[in-house]
Amino acid sequence: MLYLIDANTLIRADADYYPIDRVPQFWEWLHQRAVAGDIKMPFEIFYEVYRGTGALPEWLSDKDVQEALILDEVVEASDLQDVVSRGYAPDLTDEELEQIGADPFLAAYALKAPRGRAVVTKETSRPSAKRQNRKLPDVCSDFGIRWITDFVLYKELDFRIGGT
Repeated sequence: MLYLIDANTLIRADADYYPIDRVPQFWEWLHQRAVAGDIKMPFEIFYEVYRGTGALPEWLSDKDVQEALILDEVVEASDLQDVVSRGYAPDLTDEELEQIGADPFLAAYALKAPRGRAVVTKETSRPSAKRQNRKLPDVCSDFGIRWITDFVLYKELDFRIGGT
């Protein structure tokens, strides 16, 4: 299984649970899992976090981290268009597209192998949301893409601190 992680997964991990300066073991584990090919982040999502400031963008600026974490693929334009049109709306304005951000890229990359890929996000389902307000889990569900929370990822990949 290849886990494609959303920007909010790393942002919240650093801000709320595993600050880079206080829990470096988490970030070492994440890097190791990326090297192993279990965890990846599409460039479009990576860039959302990388362009910021602070410890997380600094960690992401490490060449070894980038090489391990960034998904080495190009999105299929037809998959991306399908995700935007059917997952959100076929007639989104430029402002609505900007509001959505890079989330459609996660679903589009997952469509390459929906049985072998999962999207990891902190977003929660909100089926009643429409257009640019749709949540990534609901878009993934529409396309039969497995989505999980970060804590499910940590359980499935057996993240531990100080133990075996």
